[in-house]
Amino acid sequence: MKIILGIESSCDDTSAAIIKDKFLLSNVIANQSVHNAYGGVVPELASRAHQQNIIPVVDKAIKDAGIQKSDINAVAFTRGPGLLGSLLVGTSFSKGFALSNNIPLIEVNHLQAHILSHFINEKGKDKATIKFPFLSLLVSGGHTQIVVVRDYFDMEIIGETIDDAAGEAFDKCAKVMGLDYPGGPVIDKLSKDGNPEAFIFPRPRAKGVNFSFSGLKTSFLYLLRDELKKNTNFINENKNDLAASLQKTIVDILLGKLRKAVKETGIKEVTIGGGVAANSELRNRLNVFAEKYRWTAHIPEKKFTTDNAAMIAITGYFKLLKGDFVEQNITPQARLVF
Repeated sequence: MKIILGIESSCDDTSAAIIKDKFLLSNVIANQSVHNAYGGVVPELASRAHQQNIIPVVDKAIKDAGIQKSDINAVAFTRGPGLLGSLLVGTSFSKGFALSNNIPLIEVNHLQAHILSHFINEKGKDKATIKFPFLSLLVSGGHTQIVVVRDYFDMEIIGETIDDAAGEAFDKCAKVMGLDYPGGPVIDKLSKDGNPEAFIFPRPRAKGVNFSFSGLKTSFLYLLRDELKKNTNFINENKNDLAASLQKTIVDILLGKLRKAVKETGIKEVTIGGGVAANSELRNRLNVFAEKYRWTAHIPEKKFTTDNAAMIAITGYFKLLKGDFVEQNITPQARLVF
């Protein structure tokens, strides 16, 4: 029996989770609404909030799991990538917890954890088994990548954005429309009542299975600028169509590159992960692609797409089985790669 405490603090969500032999016992997340007024995450405010939240969040995770601190076999924490101040809080707490309880310390790459979140099990819920190798489309506010996953820790990035991430494009376009932060979920909601063919945006070109979203973002901004000169109420009158058209364009780009990656690698086992994996259009159309092209698609529950400690804990579980531990002198890395 192996019980892991996972700690996630890479951005603005403080989270702690307990996993026992691949089964999730608890997953507690404290969100930070303070950033909404600024239209984006303020790093200094985020790190301060983590300091306030981390002890009560960990305490609740342990209680919700119905265990004692002495039952925990190891603590896994997000080492990076992320905001350095936020990572420092989680790293420092994890070091102290491991030292005081005389248990191993495990560092986790946040991006690998998003990919491995598909291996989280919950009692009473059946899920399809993922077979290696598989392709992972990892899409978030900071990263857009296609990764070949040959084993739990044998991963190769074969495509990534050369400029902005897909989630960043959603959020920044939403911001110029005057929508609330984070913009991605708002765009998704508005798009349900919009016409995805109302506005045509360019599909930026990038070599191979790489991505580019800066041109799309600029095109969107120029459209608003030009139309607002003619009609100052253009955004309000067209916000649903704008949202639907933008969302369709981004999803077209993502799935177009994923299809190309499947063709090039011959791998038809496909997963998605990261915050943008919660997008309803992406989820629906991936299923359509899977049926049309005979892929086996794995779509995570929405609660495992955003930053959460359950994915850190499951990654830590697999590292615990390998005996892959780190020393107390470990430091976080804002730009950690794998």
